[in-house]
Formats: sequence, C-alpha cells, structure tokens
Amino acid sequence: MSVHSSASVKRITTHTLQEMKHRGEKISMLTAYDYSMAKIVDAAGMDIILVGDSASNVMAGHETTLPITLDQMIYHASAVVRAVKRSFVVVDIPFGSYQGNSSEALRSAIRIMKESGAHSVKVEGGSEIKESVVRILSAGVPVMGHLGLTPQSIYKFGTYTVRAKEEAEANKLLEDAKMLEACGCFALVLEKIPAALAKKVAESVSIPVIGIGAGPDVDGQVLVMHDMLGITQEFKPRFLRQYADLQKTMMEAFQNYISDVKNRDFPNQSESY
Repeated sequence: MSVHSSASVKRITTHTLQEMKHRGEKISMLTAYDYSMAKIVDAAGMDIILVGDSASNVMAGHETTLPITLDQMIYHASAVVRAVKRSFVVVDIPFGSYQGNSSEALRSAIRIMKESGAHSVKVEGGSEIKESVVRILSAGVPVMGHLGLTPQSIYKFGTYTVRAKEEAEANKLLEDAKMLEACGCFALVLEKIPAALAKKVAESVSIPVIGIGAGPDVDGQVLVMHDMLGITQEFKPRFLRQYADLQKTMMEAFQNYISDVKNRDFPNQSESY
C-alpha cells in the first residue's frame, strides 16, 4: 500500500485528472462517507473520493438512493473533506435538489461547496438536466456527469439492468456525453452499459470517463467501498470485484469480544489501571 506523508502530498485537481487521461494513466475512484474511512482511502493514494448518494443505501439502510437529503449529503461530505489531504472529493447532489429547476440546482451546488469544502459535484442525466448543469458551471463549480444506469431514476427505469443496449438509447447516451463535455463538465461516470459503447464514449470525448460496470476501456473505475470490502454481502453484480471479506472479519472480532467479556477474560490485569 502506498501511504503518502503530509510533506509529499500533492492535491489532485481537475487538471491532474485531465493530464492522467492524456497520458493514459487510469484513474482510481472509490466512495467514502465518514472521516475515519476517508482518511484511510486518501492515505492509500486514491485519486478521487466520491461522497455518493449511495450513503442512502449503505449508511442509512434505504432501498434506493432517493430518500437521502441535501443536508445529509453535506454532513457526510464535510466529514470526508476533513480527512482528505490528497484525493479529489466529488459529492452527489441528491435526488430532487437539481432536476427541473436550475436555480435550485445552483443553490444546492453552492451549499455543498461552501458548507462541506468539497471540490466538485456530480449530477445524473443528460439533455434533460442541461440547464441545471450550465447554471452550476456558470458559478465556477466543477461538475461531473453521470450517464447510463442512473440510480436516482430507478422508478422510471423500473430495473437495475444494463442500459443503452438498444441503438437509440446508445446514440442518445453518446450525444449526451458530448453535450456534457461541451457544457464544461470535467469528467463523466458511465454506469452499467455495454463495454463497447463505453469505449466509444471514452474515445469520443476529451474529458476523463470513469466506469462502473462499463468495461476496461474507459479512463478509470469507481466502486462503492462497502461492496468491494465485502461489508455488504447482498449486492454482488457482475462488475463488482470483492477485495476483502470484512463482514466475516468484523463478525469474528465482535464475537470474540463478546466471548471475552462474558468469560471475564477482558479486561485482564495488564489492561486495567
């Protein structure tokens, strides 16, 4: 593991990410929602930390991302920002805080930036949210787009299946990607789309394209921390690689602690004052 000392830390910026794409260096991106975990993720050398609205699922136990509020997202983002010395921090603007009203979108983005200290925001959608994207960018707030499977629209889609398999939807996704780049977005997330389409998008735009379930031919990858660490066991899509089984490790630790307490083995003499 590469751990960065405070003396050698160089902050990742939108310019850094652009340079990484140009030289073909893959971009690493992972979610985090609290100070302690974000501190570890940052020290490991992660390029981007996403304070995702997936906090609605993995932190609050909701079925979808829809219930989480702007205030809650700012709370999580503030904790993450306090931990980070190197990573670029992106924060999801939650459902209902930017769609259909560009003035509200701008207010939401400004609140996130001012109150959390985050470095950018992320929004889901293409042409239908263009006005909001332009309005946020006009205030100097960096925006990351998100196309393909957009979890905030789950009730519209009715399923978490792969998106843009049909020609019409694939063409729209490509045009939306180009539109988001033209508006000024600094990067784009593609979720759960065919790998060939994701490759085409990445080659068609000059901004970094980050994939999740979008194959290997994009500029970087993102996963949800709780999924890749095996803390959540119920969610195991094809695109997820589980790097640890922390649920098992933590369960064993908790059970050993309970046993030691019950058996009066903890605390022992050396652990007492």
